[in-house]
Amino acid sequence: MTNRPDELRALYKAYSNDARRALARSGLWLAVPVYVLFLITDLVFIPDVSHVTIPARFLIGGFSLLILEMQFSRQRRAGELEATCAAAVVLGYVVWLLPALQTTNAEAFSYYAAFGAIFMMGVNLFFSLEFGLALVSSGLIFAFFLLSMTEFHYSAAYCLAFTTFYLCCFVFTSYVNWKLNKERFNVFLNAREAELQQRQATERGEALLRLSITDSLTGMENRRAADIRLKQFWDRWREKGAAFAILLVDVDFFKKYNDYYGHQEGDHCLVTVANALSNIVAPLGATVGRYGGEEFIVILDLESSSDALALADAICQGIEALDIVHAQRLDGFRHVTVSVGATITRDVAGTKLENVINEADRALYSAKASGRNCARIFDPNELPGGDASENIAAILKIAIQQNLVSLVYQPIQYLQTGEIGAYEALMRLQLLDGSNASPAVFIPIAERTGAIMELGYWAIRRACCDLLTRDIVDTVSINVSPIQLRAPGFAAQVAAILAETGVSGHRVAFEITEGVDMEIRPDVLDSIQDLKKLGIKFWLDDFGTGFAGLSWLRLMEFETVKIDKSFLHDAASNDGAKILLEDIIGLVRNRGHRILVEGVEDEEQLNLVKSFGIDAVQGYHIGRPAPVLKHPITMMHAGRRRLQASA
Repeated sequence: MTNRPDELRALYKAYSNDARRALARSGLWLAVPVYVLFLITDLVFIPDVSHVTIPARFLIGGFSLLILEMQFSRQRRAGELEATCAAAVVLGYVVWLLPALQTTNAEAFSYYAAFGAIFMMGVNLFFSLEFGLALVSSGLIFAFFLLSMTEFHYSAAYCLAFTTFYLCCFVFTSYVNWKLNKERFNVFLNAREAELQQRQATERGEALLRLSITDSLTGMENRRAADIRLKQFWDRWREKGAAFAILLVDVDFFKKYNDYYGHQEGDHCLVTVANALSNIVAPLGATVGRYGGEEFIVILDLESSSDALALADAICQGIEALDIVHAQRLDGFRHVTVSVGATITRDVAGTKLENVINEADRALYSAKASGRNCARIFDPNELPGGDASENIAAILKIAIQQNLVSLVYQPIQYLQTGEIGAYEALMRLQLLDGSNASPAVFIPIAERTGAIMELGYWAIRRACCDLLTRDIVDTVSINVSPIQLRAPGFAAQVAAILAETGVSGHRVAFEITEGVDMEIRPDVLDSIQDLKKLGIKFWLDDFGTGFAGLSWLRLMEFETVKIDKSFLHDAASNDGAKILLEDIIGLVRNRGHRILVEGVEDEEQLNLVKSFGIDAVQGYHIGRPAPVLKHPITMMHAGRRRLQASA
């Protein structure tokens, strides 16, 4: 934005040119008829010369309009049209005044001369003329009036009175014209400043939006953006039947690559894979994004499973062709490869978007179980994991009886006191071969099979017994599934567990994950209200990663909102992401919720969180998830309470 006065004046003239042209044209077309109508007063006051003044009025008026219309049609600038208007007013006065001075009705003319001030008012007030042009025009009118005073021998008192009157009109109307021009210019400056501020705000908002939907490492769309794209594809499929495919692409053994070659080479590997993936799918008009650490997602319009599988195979071959050395693999390959899981929307009653994504995830799991570096299309008849001896659904049925399911606890630190004020209970499942199943795998299966109900009640009872009945910590948070909240009698069963363990509901918090589609149904809200009556607190988990976070904040009060770790990780190395995190914190804080930031993994991130005035933190830097007896802080805390009790 320029600050030089001459440049601002030039900009103002250019900005107001069209409006001033229109005003000059309409003003003269209105002024000329009024000027002509004054022929009536000519007939009354100076009838002996009216035969000259009346034609002069028509001549000046018509000629002025003709010149103006010619200028207007030739797109002359506003300044030229305004000069024509000013000239028309001055000439109109002079051409009327000269013949009027020849009248023999000196007394009548002495009164009629006062009407000349109307011309002065016209150039200063009626037309929106620039100050300099208006001043010269009104000055000429005043000068011609002074000359006219010499034609008749009026008394000194008359001359003094009329001269004073004209002088006052000249000064006051010129001053008003100057003020009006100044105000119009100030209005322009204010409007321009507001426009610039609005543009800057818009640009900043667009920049923040780009940051929020762009992966800072690869430059492609991030998970948040991919979720939005998925919703758009899903809505179009539901409304128009436009089938689409989802492909999940995972870099094989990437953790070993990252650990061996270092984070910098690991990042370079991901960028190379991302660029190659984009080049492979770009001709198909596909949407591609980074969906997790080393996982990518491809979304595109496809109608057949064979086409989806062919594309998945092409992706595997394209990434293998990059020939990126990976010497730490244990499967015989020595280069970076990917596994791909694909699925296509199917007309199945009750299907939700989350189900389709889970199908792609199951297909990816199948590709990994098949030896990696391959592609699999989702088969609804295939059991998860592809191995009947380790059928997770079957294992879940015996998990509690066989002690295959357990809880680990991750500490939550309150920054104001520095104390560990709560723990989050996290479920773990051990397979028959002694390996652990990922919660991202077995939790959806437990929800689908209904096993989540028994596992959920067991988790609530176990957490109460491990931590709360022994008075180790004030609060324990437990994740709840939408299946649980929709189940009839869930709140009553929870109440029974609390009564059985002797735990107050105020010491229990249930976490709702934002990314999970709860559908915000009345039965869910009723269940939540019943649980709140027991004193149970509700926390909103992974805020900012899904579609429903703001809807949940609008519908109910959360005791704590947990901001997803991806925002903190991005903010640690990106100023734009830091601003985005501040905005999210401000939004949650204005709603009056306690704020907890997840994923604090080092001292630098902890200091960054403290600078934002966050209430609580959670992450590996505070403490890793571990069984209750392996938490040194917890054991010290419990010991201190036992000493206090014995004292």
